[in-house]
Amino acid sequence: MSAIELTKLTLRRSGRTVLSGVDAVIDEGEFIGVFGPNGAGKTTLLQALLGLLRPESGAISIFGQPPLHGNPLAGYMPQRRAAMAELRLTGWDVVASALDGHRWGLPILGAEGRRQVAWALETVEAVEFARRPIQHLSGGEMQRLLLAQALLGKPRLLLLDEPLISLDPRYQQAVVDLVKRVQQALHITVLFTAHELNPLLGAMDRVLYLGGGRAKLGTVEDVVNSAALSQLYGAPIEVLRVGGRIIVVAAHGEVEAHAHRHDA
Repeated sequence: MSAIELTKLTLRRSGRTVLSGVDAVIDEGEFIGVFGPNGAGKTTLLQALLGLLRPESGAISIFGQPPLHGNPLAGYMPQRRAAMAELRLTGWDVVASALDGHRWGLPILGAEGRRQVAWALETVEAVEFARRPIQHLSGGEMQRLLLAQALLGKPRLLLLDEPLISLDPRYQQAVVDLVKRVQQALHITVLFTAHELNPLLGAMDRVLYLGGGRAKLGTVEDVVNSAALSQLYGAPIEVLRVGGRIIVVAAHGEVEAHAHRHDA
């Protein structure tokens, strides 16, 4: 069964067409890396999948149904997260406070709620530090807690928006490896947006590359090459492999250098 089907999908935001006429089918249980320069539509696409943005035209299907705001089948880790540094919370509190999906606070949980929080913390391997104040946690540990939030309710689809931002390479790889273990253990579908391809190379099944209002879905070899990206952007693009790295270059120079430089 397909987890996601996009049919002639066009999305607009702030009067601008972000994606136009996109067709893609993502199978249940796939791990998809979503890439593209800033403004290409990565976050916009995730929000449309969550039912937060209505298509201008075309259709979206999530496990055979239209997107629904608050769909329990989809867990979401947003790019912009609530500021927590000044809150006097433990890791457990961070996860528990998101159990209803709407507000921060210190909820009074029943037995079932406590079981859900405990399961989510165990799944992301965060039990060891869950009772520590969040001020004492590393960036990688905080990302585990935010991933635990997204897993509450045991969704079948996990949408992760730039979870590697502000992490050093060691923590980036640890987060990717954890998401892969979770995906395999729970047999769920993952869409993982990122700027850097390298940390995801060993985890992804396929790549969804966004650019120029269009999208291309396939393996890294099929998508991240000169011919495919030139067609996607509608302009000459060259993909270079230099010293074990991939650099995407346009006629006028590097295309979004930091967004498109990857290890291979």
